[in-house]
Amino acid sequence: MNTHTMIKLSGLTPAVFTPFDKTGAINLAQIQPYADKLVTDGADGVFVCGSTGECTSMTIAERKSVLEAWVNATSGRMRVIAHVGGTCQADCIELARHAAGLGVDAVGAIAPFYFKPASVGELVAFYKPIAAAIAPIPFYSYHMPSVTGINLPMKEFLEKGSREIPNLNGIKFTSNNFMEMLECIRLEDGRFDILNGFDEMLLCGMAVGARGGVGSTYNYSLPTYRNLYDAFLAGDIERARSFQQESADIVHIIIRHGGGVRGGKAIMNHLGIDCGDCRLPFAPYTESEMRQLSEELDRIGFAK
Repeated sequence: MNTHTMIKLSGLTPAVFTPFDKTGAINLAQIQPYADKLVTDGADGVFVCGSTGECTSMTIAERKSVLEAWVNATSGRMRVIAHVGGTCQADCIELARHAAGLGVDAVGAIAPFYFKPASVGELVAFYKPIAAAIAPIPFYSYHMPSVTGINLPMKEFLEKGSREIPNLNGIKFTSNNFMEMLECIRLEDGRFDILNGFDEMLLCGMAVGARGGVGSTYNYSLPTYRNLYDAFLAGDIERARSFQQESADIVHIIIRHGGGVRGGKAIMNHLGIDCGDCRLPFAPYTESEMRQLSEELDRIGFAK
């Protein structure tokens, strides 16, 4: 696995779900077939224990065990990005050291979202020892203001952060501020790696220069995104738009049926990849909800 500092994670990286069994315990046995499916579908990597992976509903020990299972299951066939973010810096450092010991390709961390950094300087100070714990493995900030409520200027973060964090590689940019994304991509002649985070806006991100994406719907719609990605690189924008519309259709259904994590897990179960239910506060799917979801997927021709 890569351990150098500056890398560019091109391609499509599913943000993977964490499988739970009927008792709510982590179903580690399901990760191997899950990984095999993503390899077959052509995924370029996996983003483990992020928002999609319900990291905030898991213990530190559970997050470690899930990452270990993904590293073993991928066996070098896909890159592994470990998410170690949270609200307790000491926990983040512990998770970062563990991830580095497993030889992951990169590490990301979301900003602390309860007591929030009020300035770029505070965010850099929070990240600095986390990134130091994995150096020289590349470190990514996970920018998701719609969830964290933190919307600090990311260009300024890269400028200041790179002076304090030598292995700051880029940002997982889950925001629809594409002007800001463009500024980050163009900063210092394209030094930093900016990964698109909103699946339904992948084409927008690629239009301003992103060459990699991390997304939850890649888990079950990867061929759609691969077609979009390849069409854009080939200059066929109309074809790329058609696949982005397919993506938007799926996202609309997910929103109507419980949102990204809850609805996404239901789709994985619909496809025969047993991810189980979400942990609370997300309620489990009822039989009626599952039937309605399946009917909507069938109406848009979503292949099982």
